[in-house]
Amino acid sequence: MRTLHLARDMALPDWWLVSGAIYGQVWNALTDRPEMHGVKDIDLFYFDPDTSYAAEDRQIRRAAALFPPAPPVELRNQARVPLWYPAHFGRTYPAIRTSAGAIDLFACTTHCVGLRLEADDSLTLYAPYGLEPIFAFRLEPNTRLDNRATHAAKAERQQRHWPELTVIPWP
Repeated sequence: MRTLHLARDMALPDWWLVSGAIYGQVWNALTDRPEMHGVKDIDLFYFDPDTSYAAEDRQIRRAAALFPPAPPVELRNQARVPLWYPAHFGRTYPAIRTSAGAIDLFACTTHCVGLRLEADDSLTLYAPYGLEPIFAFRLEPNTRLDNRATHAAKAERQQRHWPELTVIPWP
């Protein structure tokens, strides 16, 4: 909740707490593991049409001053992903118009989850492929992008932390 409060206070456009900080906490609660077990970082997405490096860097520095150092917070403007993705992964990234559009493309559908704390303290959940795989400890591939290697790497890492996890192989 502290992360959600701090993220909300940053007032970033179209922001979401995503992926491991959500499903990892669910898996820890269901297996009586300590909070944040296996969660390597806290991913925060936002979507700002200002795709300059300087604008994103300003937000990253703001976050660094607000959030505790561990686990590290990874704050990224999803509008910038199509700019660096081809050089980093060797393939194109589809045009997206929202942070939810980026969440839709994670390598595993199980990881496609976002949570936001609203101004009235209600929570908004985004889970385009549902929550059942999270609660079933099942890692399912998302074939919308060619993320075979990422799916395999995440599966290997996560099975070390949560051996109960069933991995559905890449088709």
